[in-house]
Amino acid sequence: MLNRRHFTLAAGATALTGFPAVHAQSDRIVLGQSAAFTGPAAQLGIQLHAGAKLFFDQLNAQGGIGGRNVEIRKLDDGYEPARCEENTRKLLEEDVAALFAFVGTPTSAVALPLAIKARVPFIAPFTGAMALRNPFNRYAFHVRASYNDETALIVKQLHNMGITKVAVFYQNDAYGKAGLDGVQAALTALNLKPVALATVERNSVDVAKAVETLNAAAPEAVVQITAYKSSAAYIRAARKAGYGGGFYNVSFVGTQALADELGKDGAGVVVSQVVPSPYVGNKAISREFAEAVRKTNGAVQANFSSMEGYIAAKVVAEALRRSGGKGGADSLIAAMESINGQPFGGFNVNFSKSDHAASTFVEMSMLTGDGRVRT
Repeated sequence: MLNRRHFTLAAGATALTGFPAVHAQSDRIVLGQSAAFTGPAAQLGIQLHAGAKLFFDQLNAQGGIGGRNVEIRKLDDGYEPARCEENTRKLLEEDVAALFAFVGTPTSAVALPLAIKARVPFIAPFTGAMALRNPFNRYAFHVRASYNDETALIVKQLHNMGITKVAVFYQNDAYGKAGLDGVQAALTALNLKPVALATVERNSVDVAKAVETLNAAAPEAVVQITAYKSSAAYIRAARKAGYGGGFYNVSFVGTQALADELGKDGAGVVVSQVVPSPYVGNKAISREFAEAVRKTNGAVQANFSSMEGYIAAKVVAEALRRSGGKGGADSLIAAMESINGQPFGGFNVNFSKSDHAASTFVEMSMLTGDGRVRT
């Protein structure tokens, strides 16, 4: 399994050979995306893509970048690393200008070394894993906060509530281990450690053993580092088995998808978020997004995942403008690095030549019993 301690970009890159020089097509600028569009994690890819495409559709209707449309070429990987690796190779062979909005840690972990070898920017992956951020790499750009940022806020909130008995239910892969590392680091800073740990396999809802293990430890709260299907299955099974404590998830879970899965059983479930609320118009970016969604007449759903896709597309478009729309890797990288302190409607983006992690924004949200999300 890949994790922060064992995943090295350099080792992955040296094993790769021969991709062509990458450039944008003359009549359009193509971004390549591999994500889950089918399977148990499908809503993560569907919603992220929908938000990004919504922005680019608006941009293209206004003339695109220097008269060229921006297109997302998407391939389905089902949230499986082997399929993502194959997709990434295909996209690079098709001369995409950048790899954009990949979904997941284990999938991004196999894609990023390919991007590095091909010297193609890898922009706005839907993951907060530290292994993809450290060590610094000039081709990787992260628009969202890290899992360490999210779990630090979760643990801080639990501590403020007087909760010290915390268990962790996590996906048995690089994503789950990245989140577990964050929870453990935050607890260690408080001289605490998890009272119990349990796992679920990626794309599985086999949670019976995990429920048995964690319920036996009688935690006051369970932090979940999984996707929405397994998270919902765990919550239902744990409650049925008598657990009465709280559930806390990081943003990758897919908030609206989790709310849809749980329905009335979602009441009180907490999720950390890395973009402003798409439901509350207290920031200009939220109002802009809501208006864009409204104009689709229901074709695009407003939720945190689609909001993240919209923001990521907006950031990339700004970089393409600054680079003159040329699409070359060096010019696009320099343009991304020049976006420092730009608010994007209240969502601050801070890149530089030495730091490609743009944001530490995290806030908490809670599911209601009627399928909604409150911040």
